[in-house]
Amino acid sequence: MPAPEDVSFEQFLTARRAALLRTAYLLAGHPDDAEDLLQVALAKAYPRWRRIADRPEPYVRRIMARESVDRWRARRWRETLVAAPLEPQTADETDAHDRRLELAVALQALSPRQRAVVVLRYFDDLTERETAHLLGISVGTVKSHARDALTRLRDVVRLEEAPPPTV
Repeated sequence: MPAPEDVSFEQFLTARRAALLRTAYLLAGHPDDAEDLLQVALAKAYPRWRRIADRPEPYVRRIMARESVDRWRARRWRETLVAAPLEPQTADETDAHDRRLELAVALQALSPRQRAVVVLRYFDDLTERETAHLLGISVGTVKSHARDALTRLRDVVRLEEAPPPTV
């Protein structure tokens, strides 16, 4: 029979896995990377379960946000070779699914820290203070990252919607 803390960890995982996986996907930008990110976060959270059992979700989110930044730093100088250039995605304004994909692509244009701020603030609906605490940064830094990220997202969306210039 599993230990009581194992049962509560399993209950937490059963109840919150989908929401945590959505957050991981927005941070990582790819389903496989999101699964890996969540697994790493859960593996790091489990040994501390007794200490975090009363409020585990903020702790797991913090691990995911920091891990996504660390992963980006580790691979930002590596080149990725592909057989052929990828075709740009086009969004169909009438399809909500395509708009979500467009947003996910636009999120990838942000720095990892900006992406973490946007995901935690606007997707997970945390306050500026909670976001700052989770990321270990000041509230002012959260505000400036959010401002810069939203400006960049608006520019990306505006560029995709603008008609091509006529010559």
